[in-house]
Amino acid sequence: MFKTKKFLLPLLTLALAGASLAQSLDGAKFYKLDFVVREVEGGKPVNSRTFSAILQVQTQQRDVGTANIRAGGRVPYTSGASLQFFDVGVSIDAKDLRETKSDVSVFISSDVSSVAQETPGNPPVVRQNKWSSTVVVPVKKPTVVFVSDDMSSKRQMQLELTATPIQ
Repeated sequence: MFKTKKFLLPLLTLALAGASLAQSLDGAKFYKLDFVVREVEGGKPVNSRTFSAILQVQTQQRDVGTANIRAGGRVPYTSGASLQFFDVGVSIDAKDLRETKSDVSVFISSDVSSVAQETPGNPPVVRQNKWSSTVVVPVKKPTVVFVSDDMSSKRQMQLELTATPIQ
C-alpha cells in the first residue's frame, strides 16, 4: 500500500499540472502557415523554397505574438581595399492572425533578396523584393499573396501562403 501511494502522488501532481496548462491554452487556436517563395519564368517555376511557422489566432484580450522566419547568407565583395558583406535570403514576419467564417487574415511582411550577378571588382548586383500587407486567404488553400516582376528579366517572384488549422 505504501508503494502505491509513492507512485500515485507524483502521477496526481503531474495530472493536475497538465490540467492547469490545458486550461491556460483552452480555447487557443493555432494555424500552421506554409510559405512558398517561387521564382517563375514564362509561367513555369524555375526555383522555389518552402518555409513554415506556427501562429496563434489573435484574441481581443491580448497580443499573441509574431512568427518570424529568417534564412539566408552573406555575400562577400571588395570595396576599395576592404572586404564588405551583403545579406541575402528570405525574411518573413506574420502577425495579427484572425479568423472569419472560411478565411483567415494575417499581416505579412516579407523581404526576399538574391544575387543576380557578380562582376569581379564590383559589388554584386542584388535582386530584392519587399512586400507588406494584411492578406486574406481561404483556409487550407494555397494562395499567391504577393507578386513582383523582375525588372531586368522576364521572371517573376511570388509568395504563396497556405494556412492550416492545428487541431
